[in-house]
Amino acid sequence: MRSFTKSTKLDNVAYDVRGPVLDEAMAMEAAGAKILKLNIGNPATFNFEAPDCIVNEIADKLTASEGYSNSKGILEAREAIVQYTRYKGIEGVTAEDVYTGNGLSELINMCMQALLDNGDEILIPSPDYPLWTATATLAGGKVVHYICDERSDWMPDVADIRRKITPKTKAIVIINPNNPTGALYSRDVLEQIAQVARENDLMIFADEIYDRLLMDGAEHTSIAAIAPDLFVVTLNGLSKSHLIAGYRVGWMSLSGDKESAKSYIEGLNMLSSMRLCSNVPAQRAIKPALANLDATKALLLPGGRIYEQRNAVCDALDKIDGISYVRPRGAFYVFPKIEAKRFNITNDEQFVLDFLRQKHVLLVHGGGFHWEQPDHFRIVFLPPVETLYESMQKLGEFLEDYHQSL
Repeated sequence: MRSFTKSTKLDNVAYDVRGPVLDEAMAMEAAGAKILKLNIGNPATFNFEAPDCIVNEIADKLTASEGYSNSKGILEAREAIVQYTRYKGIEGVTAEDVYTGNGLSELINMCMQALLDNGDEILIPSPDYPLWTATATLAGGKVVHYICDERSDWMPDVADIRRKITPKTKAIVIINPNNPTGALYSRDVLEQIAQVARENDLMIFADEIYDRLLMDGAEHTSIAAIAPDLFVVTLNGLSKSHLIAGYRVGWMSLSGDKESAKSYIEGLNMLSSMRLCSNVPAQRAIKPALANLDATKALLLPGGRIYEQRNAVCDALDKIDGISYVRPRGAFYVFPKIEAKRFNITNDEQFVLDFLRQKHVLLVHGGGFHWEQPDHFRIVFLPPVETLYESMQKLGEFLEDYHQSL
């Protein structure tokens, strides 16, 4: 068993939680306060360890990984990804259709840069993983958020998607399983989205990085598998499923009608070549990881750490008056709803800031995920059960007499 010291500082965090709340948490911690952090999906922060098969493979291949690789990635990694797409039921993907990346973040940015010109529109869910909105906007596109419906277990509202399509719409983004809600999309909803894309000649971008983080016997369906006629970019990676967020290992695969997307693919190839290649030692993790899909499965079964932590935070939320939620089936997030009128909450960022200052617990407000109403926040249930219980007890205490000032 490997042993090493983990940093507990707040200086290594994802961009999506930057802002006044995180700045305040960092200042409080620098002054000596203990902060209970439920804000970031970084397994290493909470002492999860990568499977040894991955670490050993990278170590063994370090000296063979000192030069650039093919801009799309080393062949053994891309071939392993091709096999994975077949396992998922996605047809027609070859090694030339696969691009490795320094995490999914780099690839999402490439996707948007290759697709969007000024004024082009793209449909992205609300709530969303905010990097999609940020990179689309950076590329010059106009983001149109479609609603995911909490009353339907956070499924995308297909009617809302239809209403928001215009002649300028280029693509639909789906995040399944979803961050921040933990929702797993049904096959029926995916088929409806595929039909909308088919009728309107739209690309689909399928962010599936949590597809192996499922609980309660749930099964994931890739939209590319049920829509082989459509051009779909499927994005995935190892940061979450194999607990190696810091290694930055992601990939995307192209499937369906690639001829209709020929110019777009040329743009992807140019952007891929411009960054030379993704991190080569990290690419070595892909083959052993995809050959050991069950390496972290025990964490998601009854008695497993992620499973029990999900149950712990849900059980604790059940006891807090004024809070409701949809029980997540995937990923490691829950997106509770707070009775905003009851607590006079008009600014959800102020709510989590007030909670941080009073109880020293760090959350992310719903607005950080482009949710318009000030009535949601995200909890990451990666911390130990004891931390989750303590944090939720503090939330309950905080809400007993909370009334947001105007």
